[in-house]
Amino acid sequence: MTIDPRKSFMSLLPALALAGCATTDTPPYMGGPDNFGEANRQMMAAQIIDPAPVYDYAVPETQAEHAVQAIDRYRNDKVKQPVKTSTTTTVTGGGGGSPN
Repeated sequence: MTIDPRKSFMSLLPALALAGCATTDTPPYMGGPDNFGEANRQMMAAQIIDPAPVYDYAVPETQAEHAVQAIDRYRNDKVKQPVKTSTTTTVTGGGGGSPN
């Protein structure tokens, strides 16, 4: 089996062309040395709670006595049962007559 040198050169030509475009300071898969671990830092930053949040609206005041009464009812097994609600309605009716 003989190897044609022209075919070998033609197969290496695209690899040589792409190698000329590569740079050594920025790996293409990481976005550079500054970007390594950036996704991890972004996830940690998203989970940090602001210790002094500023709201656009006033925070409603709570009634401590109301909360104490609810806790007492819970502990004494006398919880107020919620009103039963239904999410579906049933409509019955007939229609249609005999075809003439």
